[in-house]
Amino acid sequence: MLTLSPGTVSLSSLERIWREGLPVSLDADARERIALSAARIAEAAAGSEAVYGVNTGFGKLASIRIASEDTALLQRNLILSHCSGVGPDTPKATKRLMMVLKLISLGRGASGIRPETVTLLEAMLVHGVHPIIPAQGSVGASGDLAPLAHMAAVMMGEGSAEWQGEVMSGGDALAKAGLSPIILGPKEGLALINGTQFSTAHALAGLFHGWHAARISLLSSSMSIDAAMASTAPLIEEIHTLRGHPGQIAAAATMRALLDGSEIREAHRDDDPRVQDPYCMRCQPQVVGAAMDMLAHAAVTLRREANAATDNPLVLTSEDRIVSGGNFHAEPVAFAADIIALALAEIGAIAQRRIALLVDPTLSFDLPAFLAEDPGLNSGMMIAEVTSAALMSENKHLANPCSTDSTPTSANQEDHVSMAAHGARRLGPMVDNLFQILGIEIFSAVEGIRFRAPLNTSPALMSVAARFHEDVAPLTQDRFLSPDLEAAADLAQNFVLLDATAIPFPKIEDLLHD
Repeated sequence: MLTLSPGTVSLSSLERIWREGLPVSLDADARERIALSAARIAEAAAGSEAVYGVNTGFGKLASIRIASEDTALLQRNLILSHCSGVGPDTPKATKRLMMVLKLISLGRGASGIRPETVTLLEAMLVHGVHPIIPAQGSVGASGDLAPLAHMAAVMMGEGSAEWQGEVMSGGDALAKAGLSPIILGPKEGLALINGTQFSTAHALAGLFHGWHAARISLLSSSMSIDAAMASTAPLIEEIHTLRGHPGQIAAAATMRALLDGSEIREAHRDDDPRVQDPYCMRCQPQVVGAAMDMLAHAAVTLRREANAATDNPLVLTSEDRIVSGGNFHAEPVAFAADIIALALAEIGAIAQRRIALLVDPTLSFDLPAFLAEDPGLNSGMMIAEVTSAALMSENKHLANPCSTDSTPTSANQEDHVSMAAHGARRLGPMVDNLFQILGIEIFSAVEGIRFRAPLNTSPALMSVAARFHEDVAPLTQDRFLSPDLEAAADLAQNFVLLDATAIPFPKIEDLLHD
């Protein structure tokens, strides 16, 4: 159980929640703020002044007053009408992170929600009540309305949820977990569905995956350098400090450590016939270092958004006012998702060019064509390289910006929208493609290094090759290759190959700058 202090929750805590499925609770200060803002909303609900979302309709219907005896029905109707999502269910780890982000936002004490409503959301995380949240239906404008409504519906005992692997009604899931549904109070439905938590959770998942992919690409590129007998001179520290970009400096330092002690490198250090290697070998620190810097920039935005109050209206306790604003607009998340998408596409693009180099006998410095033993009779990695090219091209298309799109909705009340939700959701398929590309590069590089025997690569990379061969056998003759490519992608996506090196890799916190 993690105790969270809204406003200061770190990226590392959010990543642990996402990866490990940790339950959370809000700290005492947050609970005090929540109670104060709930009291202010209760006061407004009992008064005669029109307050948006408390005693009025919503959106274009905000001018319609709601009688005090109908405020509970107003909130219920709001949630049920907004449960309009379609498409596949959201991944469990991402929906749990979304629920945590909603707790953090409510914990800022500006939403007017009651403490008992927050307690139920915490308990759902503890007991594993996971709402079924269709992934499509948000334009990232007045909050992620549809996805968050599906979450709120389960809190009311409506909708559908998964509990212990079984999908059932929201009411049944709560009951089986020993929990009771709530009747929403004034503004509570609006507080639960206004906000960017669906988009932000997907963007954070893309960020965490993307950072890991960048680190894996430092590993795979180092292996490719040795497999191709490329020069390590472009990794000299002063080259990178002369430019000054933190990501580039960190990438080059990691690659130097990975290649330290390579017999292959030493064997051709003094008689390398090539003056310069192709860019995919020579410019990896510049390209992936830039991607790391962009991921760090997106991380700052998403960390702020994760700690933000993003619903509407907000209770401004310092002024004792309830004010309508626009914090639900997800433009910061949309921009961050676009940046992450660009980084994912470029990490994969340069990796694919290294695969192409390794299988091309005109470029790969005495490696057999397509890394095949007995080329001609065997095709080796020929079509695996084609697969990597297809995945690279798909990611290029997916990297087109979503934040520049907009369409008016809700009778032009919401006349500019961010498209953050699908901008962030598309990071999932991009990540899957990227890890497939990196798995193919590692597979190709391990094969290339095998052909350099009796010369060995560095001790760190020898350990990686040994770990890789536990799951993927050497390609001594053609075989049904698809399962090996899936296994290679799985190895790229988890942490076992990084752990096998026994060297430290850059952490995203090292490059953060506010």
